Order: sequence, then C-alpha cells, then structure tokens
Amino acid sequence: MAGGIRNWFSSRRRAASPAPAPSPRERWPVSDLVDPEKLAADFTADYGSAPAGVWRAPGRVNLMGEHTDYNDGLVLPMAVPWGVSLALTPTDDGVIEIRSAQRPGEPARFTTRELDGDRRRDTGWSGYVAGVFWALREAGHLAGDSVGARIRLDSDLPVGAALSSSAALECATLLAAADAFGLAGLAGDLPAMARLARRAENTFVGAPTGILDQSASLRCRAGHALFLDCRTEGARNVPLPLEEAGLRILVIDTGVQHRHADTGSGYAARRAECERAARQLGVAALRDVEDLAAALDTLTDPVLRRRVRHVVTEIHRVNAAVGLMRAGALPEVGALFTASHLSMRDHFEISCPELDTAVESAVAAGARGARMTGGGFGGSAIALVAEERLDAVRDGVAAAFAKRGYAAPTLRAATPSPGAHRVR
Repeated sequence: MAGGIRNWFSSRRRAASPAPAPSPRERWPVSDLVDPEKLAADFTADYGSAPAGVWRAPGRVNLMGEHTDYNDGLVLPMAVPWGVSLALTPTDDGVIEIRSAQRPGEPARFTTRELDGDRRRDTGWSGYVAGVFWALREAGHLAGDSVGARIRLDSDLPVGAALSSSAALECATLLAAADAFGLAGLAGDLPAMARLARRAENTFVGAPTGILDQSASLRCRAGHALFLDCRTEGARNVPLPLEEAGLRILVIDTGVQHRHADTGSGYAARRAECERAARQLGVAALRDVEDLAAALDTLTDPVLRRRVRHVVTEIHRVNAAVGLMRAGALPEVGALFTASHLSMRDHFEISCPELDTAVESAVAAGARGARMTGGGFGGSAIALVAEERLDAVRDGVAAAFAKRGYAAPTLRAATPSPGAHRVR
C-alpha cells in the first residue's frame, strides 16, 4: 500500500429550556421503523398503482476514522438500524416525481432532460435523488430523455444528526434504480455504486465529502463494522460482538444540526486545509505521511500542523481499534474513542460545546469511552457503554445538558445493521 501506514489489509435544533426528565418507557426510545407495506400502500394511493418494489438504505455511525476518507485513509463505520426507505416504479414519460412522508403536499418534479450538464443544481432535499439520476446518466447507465420514475420515500433517520441521512437517501435511490431499471452489472458492484452516490453528492449537490458514508450505507453487514481503505476501496467486515461483550453503542443526538453542502462550511474548509498541507509536504494525500514529527517540523502554519496531527494519528487509531476488535478486547476500544474525540476537538477543531458535553458527561458517568461521530460542528456523539451502565450514562448525559441549559438530547442504543437492500 502507498505510504508508511501499516494496516490490517497488508497483515491479514435547540429549545429555550430543557425538556422534563423522560419516563422509564422513554429512556431508550426506539423509533418506529418504516413499514414497507405501508410505504407501498401510500405509494399506491399517490400514484394509482403499486410500486415495482421497496428498498432501504441505513445511516451510519463512524466508530473511528473521522475526516480520513478524503485523505485517502482508513475508516471504521457501522450501519445503524435507522435509515431511508424508498418505493419506486420506472416510467417512460421522462418525468421523475418524488413524494416524501416528511414533506406532505410538497412533491418535487423534474424532467430527465433537466439533469443534463455538469453543474450544481440547488434543488433542496430532492437534490439528493436528482443527483443520483444525474450520476446514472453521466455514467451511461440511463440513456434517453424518456426515462422517468415515480418515487415515494419515508425515513426514520434524523436529518442533521451526523448519521448520514443524505447518503442513505442517495443509496436507497441508487439501489432502487439499479434494480427497477434492470442495471444488473451495476447492482452487483457495491464499490461502483458507492462512487456514483458520492459523485451525486460531490458534483450535483455540492458537498465535498469522501466515500465513507456511501460505502457504509451500501457495504456494511449486520453484526460487523466495515474496515475500509478509502484509497483502494478494499474492505473487510470485522465482527463487532457487542452483545457477547456486554456492551452497547449509545448514540447521543445533540440536536445541533449541520450541513456539509452549505457554502463556506467548516467541513469544506477542513478538506481544503488538508489538501494544502499535503501539497506543502509533497505527498498525494495525508495518508502518505510516514514521519509525523518530520512533517510537523516542515509545516510552518500552526493550523495545518494541527490538521495533519489529527489525520495521521486518527488513521493509526483505526488500525489500533481493528486490532483490539480482532483480539477480543472490545472494551479497550473505548479509550481510543475518547482519544479520537480529543484530537477532533483540539487538533481538527470540529467539535462544539454540546458534543463536548455529551462526550465528557458520558465518560464521567461510566462509559468506556465516547467521541463525536460524523463531519462535526453538531450532530451526534457515540459512547461505548457496558450494559449495566446504560441508565447511569443516560442520566448523566441528560443532567449535564440540563445544567448547561441545552435542549435534552435524544439517546438511542444502536446495533450493527445490514447495508442497503430490497425489503419488498
């Protein structure tokens, strides 16, 4: 592999005041997952005929490897139970119409011809669906102006919580289109599908993300974390036996929303800083930095030095986490969680007070470790918690948020879930 990083592939919405304390029934809220039969029935009510099928793509949490994907590094996500479900029927009228349960009465419509050209289109929430059809046309998979579709979607995945709702929507759309339009060669090539979904988000929507989110939504397996090399796209599903180890992954949604596609976003700025640092160091990507101390001595900009320190050490933490998981030392991964968060807070500077509060209070209440997950500047944190400490950690986090005057966070225990698939 290029660079000096050894890895296991080569070795084998805020409120003015806090909400009241939840009742025991509400302690571990489990969102009602979208019922594919109801979604199909709603589709039929909308369009007058049954859909060709219903497909689902999950969100993700990243266990380790934040902002390393676009640096050609290593990542370790797992899919979560919550996701986006989509019913679709192909048509030959050249019109794509999208209806969403989250936006009743606001259907989006565009023609296939409108998707031609290499330009960003500000189409709001429907842009993620339009971007997928644009990417399919650009790649030659859907030819002709008569290609159309009728779509209805529903989601149990919170938007803006850093759980990759946009990638889930893209991947559900892509899998549905590949299946319904008979794109057999594409449907079986998950890395190629991830690249197409990423192209939709990068070029059409305008968010400069790496390939982590789309790969996780498409390639994860139940009971596993996805160990992904973002340069080669080589991946292994690593067993994540949380239940056997008496552990849970607790997702703490702070309610602070973020958007990577916003012009001038902190996410885009961090990517630009990493690219500038790589140029100054004479490497293709920060993944190729072999000697961190020498690299830091070379750079004169203290901001770039902090960015490089995070990326290089974060890639090493991914390797370390995978090593511990394979050695059966899953509880020890918690310390890496916390070290990763400190690096994101101090070196990559992508945390926020609510995320810091979530991490600090979870660890103080007995979590094995905690870290923010996702692109940063809001969203969610995750904590590795022993089963018997779940209530204590939940209560500690809620109390810390209330003390600081933040809106009550939403806490959910997540299990490693399957990637995108057809559900009806």
